[in-house]
Amino acid sequence: MKTLLRLYRYARKFRAHIILSIVAAFIGILLSLLVPVLIGKGVDCAVGVNKVDFDTLKLICLELLCAVLASAFFQWLMGYCSNKLSYKTAQSLRNDVFEKLNRLPLSFIDLKSHGDIINSVTTDIDIVSTGLLQGFTQVISGVVTILGTLIFMFIINPFIALVVVLLTPLSFFMASIIAKRAHRKYTQQAKLRGELTGFALEMIDGAQVVSAFNYEKESIKKYEKLNKDWEKVGVIAHFYSAMTNPLTRFVNALVYAAVAVFGGTLVVGGTITVGALASFLAYCSQYTKPFNEISAVIAEFQNALSSAQRVFDLLDEAEQSSDANLKKLENVKGEIELKDVSFSYTQDKPFIENLNILAKSGQTVALVGPTGCGKTTLINLLMRFYEVSGGEIKIDGNSIADITRQSLRSQFGMVLQDTWLFSGTIFDNIAYGKENASYDEVVEAAKKAYAHSFIVRLPDGYNTVITGNGDNLSQGQRQLICIARVMLLNPPMLILDEATSSIDTMTEIRIQKAFSVLMKGRTSFIVAHRLSTIKNADIILVMKDGKIIEQGTHKELLAQNGFYSELYNSQFAIY
Repeated sequence: MKTLLRLYRYARKFRAHIILSIVAAFIGILLSLLVPVLIGKGVDCAVGVNKVDFDTLKLICLELLCAVLASAFFQWLMGYCSNKLSYKTAQSLRNDVFEKLNRLPLSFIDLKSHGDIINSVTTDIDIVSTGLLQGFTQVISGVVTILGTLIFMFIINPFIALVVVLLTPLSFFMASIIAKRAHRKYTQQAKLRGELTGFALEMIDGAQVVSAFNYEKESIKKYEKLNKDWEKVGVIAHFYSAMTNPLTRFVNALVYAAVAVFGGTLVVGGTITVGALASFLAYCSQYTKPFNEISAVIAEFQNALSSAQRVFDLLDEAEQSSDANLKKLENVKGEIELKDVSFSYTQDKPFIENLNILAKSGQTVALVGPTGCGKTTLINLLMRFYEVSGGEIKIDGNSIADITRQSLRSQFGMVLQDTWLFSGTIFDNIAYGKENASYDEVVEAAKKAYAHSFIVRLPDGYNTVITGNGDNLSQGQRQLICIARVMLLNPPMLILDEATSSIDTMTEIRIQKAFSVLMKGRTSFIVAHRLSTIKNADIILVMKDGKIIEQGTHKELLAQNGFYSELYNSQFAIY
C-alpha cells in the first residue's frame, strides 16, 4: 500500500489528466450503459407476431448508433489521458532517480552493482509505466462500469441484482488470494532481473579479459544459472496470475447462469418483460467484464509494484550531506594540510589512522607505496569523494567540510589512471570541464597534451565522434584526451593518479615536461608507481598500510636506504 501511495504522489502532479480520465470514463461508460436499455426497448418492439413497431425501432437504432459512437470517443479520450498520465509520471520518476544518483555518495556507486542501478533507472521504471497505464485504465473504467451496471440492474429488478451482488465476493476472494502469492514471486523476479542485468554488464565490460582467460564457458554457466532461477520464479509468478482470469471467468459464468435462470422464472411469471431480461443479461455481461479485465492485468500491476519498490528503495538511500549552508572556496593559494586524518571503508576495519601531511603552496607532493596502501584513498578524501572518519583536511586554513563540493573540486585538475570519455566529439570531451571553450583553446590544450598530432589524423579531426567510453581509440589516446581536458582548465591545484600509465615512453617524457610547466606555482599531488617520474617532487610520501612510513626528497630517501630505496632499486634491478 505504501508503494501505491508513493506512486500516487507522483501521479497527482498531473491531476488534470487524472480528472479528465475519470470524467471521460464516467461519460463513456454511462453512454455504453444506455446500450442495454435501448436493446431491451428494441426487443420489446418486436416480441409479437406482426406486432413490430418499425418507426420506434428505427428511432431506437439511431439512438443506439449515437450512444455507441459517443461512448467510443470518450473511451478513446480516457485512454489518451491515461497514457499521458502514465508516461509523464514515469518521466518524473526517472528524473528524480537520475538526480538522486548525483546526490548519492561515491561509496554507494562503488559498492552497488552498476547493472542493478541501470536496471532500476530503465527497466524497472518502464515496467512501472506499463503497469500503471494498464492498471489505472482498467481500474477507472472497471469501477465506473461496476457501479453503473449495479445501479441500472437495481432499477430494472432489485431481486435479480441482489443475486449478482451476493455472488460477486467469490471473485474478489479468489483474486486476492492469488494476487498475494503472485506479488511475492514478482518481487523475487525483480531482484533476480537486477542481478542478471548486472552480471551481463560485467561480462560485456570485461569481454577482453573474459576471452583472454578463456572464461566464456564459466560465464555462460553462471548466466544460465541466474537465467534459470529467474525463469523458475517468473513461471510461478505468471502461473498464479494466469489462474486469476479463468477463475474469475468461472465465477462470472455462474453469476450469468444464476441471473438467466432466476430472470427466466420471473419472465414466465410475468414479473418482468423479455426485453427487461435481455437488458439485464447485457448488464450482467458488462458487470462481469471489468473483473475479467482487471484480473488480466493483475500480473502487470503486481510486477509494476515490485519494480516501483526497487526504484523507491534507490530513492530512499542515504544522500551525501548538503552543501546548502557551506561557503565557496575562492582565491586559492594551495596550502593543503591533513591533520590527524582517519578513514575506514568499514567501521570494524580501520584503514588510515592519524595521518598528518602539510603541502605548502606550489609544492609537488608525490605519493608512493605498494598497491592498496591508501594512495588513491587519500586522493578521494582530498576531493571529498569520501568523508574522513576523524580529523580534518584544510585548504588555505579552511576545512573542506565547510566548503561546497563544487567549489572545492573546481580548484583541482584531476587525471586518473582509469580514463572516462562520453559519447560525443573529441572537441566536446576535451571541453567537458570548461563551458563555452573556444576551438583555439581546445586545440592549444591538445597540443600541450601531445594529443593534437593523432587527433588531426582522424577522419573528422576534432569532430570525430567517440563511441562508448572511447572504444574507437587506443588506451593511450584516451588518456591523452583526459590530460588535454585538464590542460584546458588550467586549475590552481593538480591531482595526477598514474596519469601517464598507458602512454609510450617518448610521449610520457614530453608530457612530463608539459606537466612541469603546468605544475609550476601550483600545489600538486602525484600518485606514481614508476618512481622515475617523481624524482623532482618537493616531497615524497612513502605509504604502507594507510600510514606514512617515510618522507623526504628523492635523494634523502635513497640515502636513508629504507623502504623507498628498496622500492626504487627493485624497478631497475637486473635479473
